[in-house]
Amino acid sequence: MNDTDRLVMRGREVDPAVGGTVARVVPGSDAWAYTGVEVLVLAAGSSRALTLDGVEALVLPLSGGCRLDVVSPRGGAEHLTLAGRRDVFAGPSDSVYLPVGSVVTIHAPAAGPVRLAVCTARAGRACPVRLLRADEATVDLRGAGHASRKVVNYTLGTGVAVDHLLVCEVLTPGGNVSSYPPHKHDQHSRDERELEEIYYFEVADGPAGPGVAYHRTYGTSARPIDVLAEVRTGDVALVPHGYHGPTIALPGYDLYYLNVMAGPAKDHHWLMVDDPAYHWVRASWANQEIDPRLLPEPTPVTTPSNEAH
Repeated sequence: MNDTDRLVMRGREVDPAVGGTVARVVPGSDAWAYTGVEVLVLAAGSSRALTLDGVEALVLPLSGGCRLDVVSPRGGAEHLTLAGRRDVFAGPSDSVYLPVGSVVTIHAPAAGPVRLAVCTARAGRACPVRLLRADEATVDLRGAGHASRKVVNYTLGTGVAVDHLLVCEVLTPGGNVSSYPPHKHDQHSRDERELEEIYYFEVADGPAGPGVAYHRTYGTSARPIDVLAEVRTGDVALVPHGYHGPTIALPGYDLYYLNVMAGPAKDHHWLMVDDPAYHWVRASWANQEIDPRLLPEPTPVTTPSNEAH
């Protein structure tokens, strides 16, 4: 089995009228120890109960909205409504952070199904339940020209207290690249943190059917890894270490991906280093404009230049 077959998981087709799991990753080994995600479709009027044993979570609607009944480890009960969104290309969504030890029941509305991601990380410290409305998520525009993309942060720079869980999502217009320059975060140093990373993909349909995109991960001589994959809606790529990027949106097919990251550090910093061979690309953006397809979105928050997704 090659690295692509080992680290890229193909999503399941799920009938919205029935519901089910599109993709599921759980930590459970030395090779994959910290992060998880489950992408679910709940049929109209149905529900799903979850107990967060040993993990914290962010519940993020991908299409549609939902209601949650939450019992936190501190004993409080809350009833929360996430307005959701039309689809992942329609802008940020409401989300809710749930601490380790929580018991939650997620309810789909009677009016229709909901597709959602339950992002998880191993945790030992219980932080407060936190409902983050869509307008509280921070929106960044990164790169320029054909490397322009939009990043929405849910537990990065939003004030949501977490033990380890870092979650953001990226929208890359068709014909552009993201996760560029290729970068890594697989060791602890002044400029880098050790973080596993999950990519969950959705690709816009074209007039002739579903779209495709491409994802790349490669390693160093000391820690080789070699992934080059065509990805479609529902697919997941795991990045245990090494440089990842570019992630490529083909012309005509907008690309979305959800990133879930966690590692052993407790400082909640996402620090990465570029592949030195491609670091020069950042300077070239000074003479390029942001892709205008991204500009009608909410005013972005300026981010440090070392951020890469």
